Amino acid sequence: MQKINELQLAKELIKFPSITPVDAGIMGFLEKKLKKIGFKTKILEFRDKNSKPVKNLYARLGNKTPNFCYAGHLDIVPPGNIKDWTVNPFKPSIKGGHLIGRGANDMKSSIAAFVSAVSTFLNNNKKFQGSISFLITGDEEGDAINGTKKVVDYLKKKKEKINFCLVGEPTNPNKLGEMIKIGRRGSLTGKLTIHGVQGHVAYPHRANNPSTTLIKILDTLKNIKFDNGTDNFQPSNLEVTKLNINNNADNVIPGSAEATFNIRFNDKHSSSSLKKRLNKIFQKICKKKKCKFTIEYRISGEAFLTKPNATTFMVQNIVKKITKIKPKFSTTGGTSDARFIKNISPCLEFGLVGKTMHKVDEAVSLNDLKKLTKIYSLILENYFS
Repeated sequence: MQKINELQLAKELIKFPSITPVDAGIMGFLEKKLKKIGFKTKILEFRDKNSKPVKNLYARLGNKTPNFCYAGHLDIVPPGNIKDWTVNPFKPSIKGGHLIGRGANDMKSSIAAFVSAVSTFLNNNKKFQGSISFLITGDEEGDAINGTKKVVDYLKKKKEKINFCLVGEPTNPNKLGEMIKIGRRGSLTGKLTIHGVQGHVAYPHRANNPSTTLIKILDTLKNIKFDNGTDNFQPSNLEVTKLNINNNADNVIPGSAEATFNIRFNDKHSSSSLKKRLNKIFQKICKKKKCKFTIEYRISGEAFLTKPNATTFMVQNIVKKITKIKPKFSTTGGTSDARFIKNISPCLEFGLVGKTMHKVDEAVSLNDLKKLTKIYSLILENYFS
């Protein structure tokens, strides 16, 4: 079997302008690559009446257990103003020992590294005991409605068993080898609207200013100490992200005022427990201020933790062997598709350095790309030994 070169494949993947939710042909391209090295593949296209269709890919080689799965995404964020780039973001270029292009860092190069690692592993282990699979989505950078979440539901219905999953997101802050993610905080967004009574500013007794109530509520929310953190998680925190009073006149007390906030919470809480706590605050203050409120919640994911096991420590040791750095186990950062995969499999995240993701001139170190491919190869060798 011909070995797949990680750099060449990364370049080929970057050429596709697969901006969420546009596929641009990239799933079919990767599918052909995987078929050539023996994978059985299925492109899964999901749609929703309120969202655009998204293509995903599930591929598996072998039918024995254990099934080691690699998960990642081929969708990317928009490049922004192309004139700000030193290269065309969809014509990958090498400069100063780095591969530059949109998706180079987050996370097409990581996918290329794992495909390359698999091709090496199969050349050396033609009759290994187990299976290798890929779960690749086109909806990680978007609303995550028709992506990994629905692939996981599909795999559940098919009774497809995944024994361990490696998510290839860029997990390292500054140097390859610094960090392995073993969990993520939950994310809850709330859009709160306070309904008062509109009136003339000169006659405040005839009105009920909703902004006064909203300010009181937001001050209360910001002063909540949710917890002190845990051994694995930092303290939960709430941030106000938007304030809006749709009022064009300076002599009118507005009839309504709204704010949006987000809570990143650890495993001491659930979205349900937080909503109950917040709703009590809204009800108490609004009752006192004689206002009404409406609240809309959006849950991006619950907090979760994969407790370190033999596989986790094996990965940690391999990373240390290749990078000379012992990676720490972490739950920092935003959400990832691991929040869906953890429902069917223990998982961890390890990939490239995330310093340039979503930035102009997004780049990956060629040296890091080689090391990551070696790390992934050794993980497969050790897992199936």
